[in-house]
Amino acid sequence: MKKFLLMIIVFSFSVSTFAQKIRSLNNDGVDLYKKGNYSEAEVNFKKGIEKQPDNFAANFNLGDTFYKQGRYDEAVKSFESALKSSKENDYSAKIYHNIGNSLLKQQENAQDPQQRSKIIQQSIDAYKNSLKLNPDDMETKYNLSYALSLLEKNNNKQQQNDQNKQNQDKQNQDQKQNEDQQNNQQNQDKNNQQNKDQQKPEQNQESKQDNLKQPEPNKISKEEAERILQALKNNEKDLQKKLRKIQGKKVKTEKDW
Repeated sequence: MKKFLLMIIVFSFSVSTFAQKIRSLNNDGVDLYKKGNYSEAEVNFKKGIEKQPDNFAANFNLGDTFYKQGRYDEAVKSFESALKSSKENDYSAKIYHNIGNSLLKQQENAQDPQQRSKIIQQSIDAYKNSLKLNPDDMETKYNLSYALSLLEKNNNKQQQNDQNKQNQDKQNQDQKQNEDQQNNQQNQDKNNQQNKDQQKPEQNQESKQDNLKQPEPNKISKEEAERILQALKNNEKDLQKKLRKIQGKKVKTEKDW
């Protein structure tokens, strides 16, 4: 990314415009700023603002010191304060330019993608306002182009994140539904098995009773066998008696000799 050009205004005040003390504080602050002593420069600009809150130069340059220290939200507030007292379009264009830069740097620390998109859109609006006042500023045009591409990229990323979240939620929902179905099936199988186990003793008892009721084929009791044997013996005795009677008789012939 191209380094953003931060615009700073160095003012030379006449005694007739501002008090000598305020001019001295501002000029000393600018010297410290150029040396990189931003915290010390901040002190000088704040002192000037305490003496004259709507001092354009002090508010503008204070915004620059905040920017250099990475305090971008404070920088935007200081630039907005300077904008209220700006009397020239050229200065207002520079203020909007620096507001856009501060917002672009601020969005880098935003954790929420939606918040990041909101801040980028604010920077785009600031660059557009700057170009309305100074249409030929190439640096502002470049930064505007960069902010627009950054917004598109961030929105695409947000859409992808939203889609991934929806897919993950759908996957979690399907997984939970499958688990619920499996649990229900397991509970149903368990209940069926319990019912079968409860029915088995009765069925077994009935089977035993049926076995007692149904005599096994080709089997007789001991009493029955003895009775049959005795009958056979009696028949045999009767048969032998009949045979003896037959043997004792004289055989009859047809003719007597």
